[in-house]
Amino acid sequence: MNATANYDLTIIVPVYNEEDNAAALEERLSAYLPKAARRACVLFVNDGSKDRSGEKIAAICERNPDMFYISFAKNCGLSAAIKAGFDAACSPLVGYIDADLQTAPEDFNLLLPYAGDFELVMGIRANRKDTGFKRIQSKIANSFRRFMTGDDAVDTGCPLKILHTDVARRIPMFTGMHRFLPALVGLQEGKVKQVAVSHFPRTAGQSKFSLRNRLVGPTMDCFAFRWMRPRWYNYKIGSTNL
Repeated sequence: MNATANYDLTIIVPVYNEEDNAAALEERLSAYLPKAARRACVLFVNDGSKDRSGEKIAAICERNPDMFYISFAKNCGLSAAIKAGFDAACSPLVGYIDADLQTAPEDFNLLLPYAGDFELVMGIRANRKDTGFKRIQSKIANSFRRFMTGDDAVDTGCPLKILHTDVARRIPMFTGMHRFLPALVGLQEGKVKQVAVSHFPRTAGQSKFSLRNRLVGPTMDCFAFRWMRPRWYNYKIGSTNL
């Protein structure tokens, strides 16, 4: 049996070349799990790291019985890593946090009270600790995405989210689609709740994002979403003899 079925929440942590953050990840996540508002485990998704991240994650999971991992044979990107976590998790809820620890695992407890009534509960980074240039890029990208998608997500790039697992698995994840989780949940007629969470500067490792993948890629992805939206269908089974 999939070990994550024994938990209420599986926290997915995509990892790509984050060996310098491995010790902090273990410390912060192992400290949070006993305090989690719902019984929780961690699922690392090693996205084909080229450093020692995979080796360190495997060692972390050996030391911590509530932590598990899967490793890609090659780098596939953040959307693929998140999707792999959605597909692998068998708990009723899935969470997502970045390996850079710019958001706090403890803040999952701010999101969990709303998880029963909302298909997606997402953080809003209060008092962001990024550079002014990054904040401007993010503001422009979020404004354009809201215009194109029609959702009201203030900070879709916040890497702290909780979803119902059955909803998460139905999300069509293509490259870049992790930025559109609120809109994609909305296509399923799911409800979205936004909650203010803390934010911290990156203290180790290097950011994987640039001007191109913050603005150019997401702009193109908005047009992909606009193409998909009228073609999306929801169906409800009235009866069956299965």
